[in-house]
Amino acid sequence: MRKVCVVVASRANYGRVKPVLRAVQEHPDLELQIVVGASMLLDRYGKAVDVLRKDGFTPLKEVYYMLEGENLATQAKSTGMGIIELSSVFQELAPDVVITVADRFETMATAIAASYLNIPLAHIQGGEITGNIDETVRHAITKLAHYHFPATEESGKRILKMGEEAWRVKVTGCPSIDTLLSEKVQLEDCKEFIKKRTDTTIDLNKPFILLTQHPVTSEYMDGRKQVTETLHALRRFPVQKMVLWPNIDAGSNLVSLGIRGFQDRYGNENFFYFKNFPPEVYNCFLENAVCLVGNSSSFIREASFLGTPSVIIGNRQEGREHGKNVIYADYDREDIARKVEQQLTHGKYESEHIFGAGKAGKLIAEYLADVKLDINKRMTY
Repeated sequence: MRKVCVVVASRANYGRVKPVLRAVQEHPDLELQIVVGASMLLDRYGKAVDVLRKDGFTPLKEVYYMLEGENLATQAKSTGMGIIELSSVFQELAPDVVITVADRFETMATAIAASYLNIPLAHIQGGEITGNIDETVRHAITKLAHYHFPATEESGKRILKMGEEAWRVKVTGCPSIDTLLSEKVQLEDCKEFIKKRTDTTIDLNKPFILLTQHPVTSEYMDGRKQVTETLHALRRFPVQKMVLWPNIDAGSNLVSLGIRGFQDRYGNENFFYFKNFPPEVYNCFLENAVCLVGNSSSFIREASFLGTPSVIIGNRQEGREHGKNVIYADYDREDIARKVEQQLTHGKYESEHIFGAGKAGKLIAEYLADVKLDINKRMTY
């Protein structure tokens, strides 16, 4: 029985890796080990570990390593704390393989800890082009990882160009697409979720815009100004606005201050604010929104599959493969308003399968059950 340890460190991280957890859990030759850490455990970010448990998963370890401050220094120090804490966890659990996801600083901590303990590392969503430090971190993790599960053919080609051996690279698609197909939630169920979990009066029978805007680490001091421009642009539209709180990256506190300041000045005024949603409920909102606004990668990945119109603001997703549903806007309320109006006029787009067809979890589990475990990588050129 091969032990596969998955580190889940943020709500977005959980949304991406949930189908992999399920596939590993159900595979007869694999034993699933779940380690939960960072913002997954924090109430102000929705305490997403509770969602994980409700979904039927049991964490073996909960690791606290986030420092207060949400700035560049605390982000770097939290990465260091993550390396220290996860090294102890990996020593105790003795996994045969560790899985990490995407490009976040928590992901870097997982990669370094596993690598220096000679534990084979599998990386999901490598090879992608994005804005700011995320791309640098993603490619650094690729060079630490021993097995690669890119979401697209283009990403797979980039990994090969980075000198990785071809047998270590398997294009699987993005696991989040699996959730769209296997755990589809109807809008009526989302209404019940809203009714039970919040005191909001949003009416899901009426059109709504979904806003998710995270800080950009290379511009983290501008987060308050950036989100304020977005909120003022959306204020011009009579449509309901569903606002999701930002992630824990450097600058999160400033984005949060911008949202709170706007809420204090204008009240709810057709704006509704939320900390976190389970992945399948969030996907329901992605599908049923009349427009998605902000800089979340879900507006590119899941929304391209769903055909939901998206306005991506700023450079956080700069260079990423995307579908016809995406248009870009600057940090300017006039430009944002024009682009939102354009997308509202257009309406739904046709579904595009850029990021896979919903089989990633199974493909990853099957690969890890059969692959030769080998930490001795060599450059191919």
